[in-house]
Amino acid sequence: MEWAPEEYTRYYIVQALFRLMSEYEYDRISVTDIAGKAGVGRATFYRYFKRKEDIIIYYFERIKNNFVFSQHIYPRCREDYVKLVKEILYLFKENKEYLRLLRKAKLDGIYLDYLNKRFVEKFQSEFSDKSEYMPYIYSGMLFNLSMKWLDDDCRQDMTELAELVVDAIYK
Repeated sequence: MEWAPEEYTRYYIVQALFRLMSEYEYDRISVTDIAGKAGVGRATFYRYFKRKEDIIIYYFERIKNNFVFSQHIYPRCREDYVKLVKEILYLFKENKEYLRLLRKAKLDGIYLDYLNKRFVEKFQSEFSDKSEYMPYIYSGMLFNLSMKWLDDDCRQDMTELAELVVDAIYK
């Protein structure tokens, strides 16, 4: 993932949290631990984040922003949607170690909340004529699929999974 120069401090804090999570239980990791591992002071930590969970949300936001920035097509047909879902799965697989740490710490609810919020925003801005329940159908499907895939060490073929997702929506 690429980080803008002004975001290096946040980057170091994100990296510090995940490194610490690979060694310790999440509940035992303090802001002081994270700041020390990141090479910043507590005041610097609090300049960027109010709590530990905000680091995780920021991490998801950076991944999403990089993904959106990298998209060059607007899906118009089934094949475009399969390609899009496959790219999402690839991105998930690329970040599976961090997601495993979140799952191990029972923080996967932060991921689901993030997906819910982003899908609601997307539907409100682009598909306001759809039922208010639709974003939750999409986010729930993506969350459950990705967690099952993570539990299976992302072994299932991405194209097959992408086709399953698109077929579930299209049919």
